[in-house]
Amino acid sequence: MTYELLLWRSDRPLTREEAAKAGETGAEPTPAIGEFVVELRRLHSDVQVAETGRGRFARVEMADDRADQVSTDVYAIAQGLGLIVWDPVRELVHNIAPVGVYQGMQLHTGDGMVVIDPDLGLVRDVLTRLGGENPFAALVVFGHHFIQVSPEDGGYELEYKDGARGELHRARVLELAEVQLAFTEYANDDRGFLDRHTWANVSTG
Repeated sequence: MTYELLLWRSDRPLTREEAAKAGETGAEPTPAIGEFVVELRRLHSDVQVAETGRGRFARVEMADDRADQVSTDVYAIAQGLGLIVWDPVRELVHNIAPVGVYQGMQLHTGDGMVVIDPDLGLVRDVLTRLGGENPFAALVVFGHHFIQVSPEDGGYELEYKDGARGELHRARVLELAEVQLAFTEYANDDRGFLDRHTWANVSTG
């Protein structure tokens, strides 16, 4: 089995629905596509990557067991070159912006995705995929704090850790929209979600 990613340039953030139709609506040729191909080949010579559509798209194909490792590099290179990434397997689009305020913040998912400096639309969309195949999602600023969520009993278990205090707090949230808002606030250094929910200190040791 192979895993595929498609990249191109867009002047604005796209929704998942728009990204899925990009092959039909087209994109403008850009030298960034060629630069992406060269850089990814340098890092992963065993991965199939090529320009298509006369410099309008790049297509990456990799074995399933390499997808998580290679994809992290694909996202990072694409962001540096101003390219959008469409993941047709997860049905997720990685835009360039808007991003949160923490440089180097990481998005981790239970199905193996790791994205550095994720756009906030991607974070919102990832949370809609919480379930058996994606049992958690987290935003992490290593060495400082993180927010994490898992689906549980018709709702969500939301956790926030303050690294400075070494405290882990947990709250039960019923609505996905509240989870999405909490993640957006966290990414923007807004702790409003701490006031809206009832938290238990579950720190150990």
